[in-house]
Amino acid sequence: MAHGGCVGALRSEEAHRLPRGVALPDGGREAHALAPKARTLQRYEYERNGTANIFAFFEPKRRWRHLDVTERRTAVDFALAMRRVEEHYPAAEKVRVVLDNLNTHSPASLYKAFEPEEARHILRRLEFHHTPTHASWLNMVEIELSVLSRQCLERRIPDAERLAREIGAWEHKRNEGGATVQWRFTASDAREKLARLYPAQP
Repeated sequence: MAHGGCVGALRSEEAHRLPRGVALPDGGREAHALAPKARTLQRYEYERNGTANIFAFFEPKRRWRHLDVTERRTAVDFALAMRRVEEHYPAAEKVRVVLDNLNTHSPASLYKAFEPEEARHILRRLEFHHTPTHASWLNMVEIELSVLSRQCLERRIPDAERLAREIGAWEHKRNEGGATVQWRFTASDAREKLARLYPAQP
């Protein structure tokens, strides 16, 4: 028995501009009136208060997804995410994971995070399938991340805790509604579109 799913990560550049409205006089100088009865001009700037990483797990056939918000996207963060994937399917003999070619997306990351015995245990149950170089968009989870960006992240979010709550609510609504991806891109389409990057071997 095997399960298949997609894993992706998003560096949230909206969650990063966690806004703190700082009213600055024009150019940092004292505000001044341009003419009698004219309003004082002020310029508002946003201060960058941090960044956040989002790991997304997506199983299209089950119409299920889960997202984790982390401070970083290191090898250890990836390894912890893979342990959560492995634990989510206790009855599966093998869990097939589709992911892109980020340098941390490798078995070596698990050995950085765990003792060798635990790393081997997790890796025995995971089967990595990397998308081709320059073609991470072939991973269906990228569509989910795009929907998340449009529906949830295209605004300023004040802090990581609020970000996690907002994403959790979005995840719950998508899962309850049975949302999935209508994937129509075939292997033949891929061969044609990627022919320049991956020419046919003689």
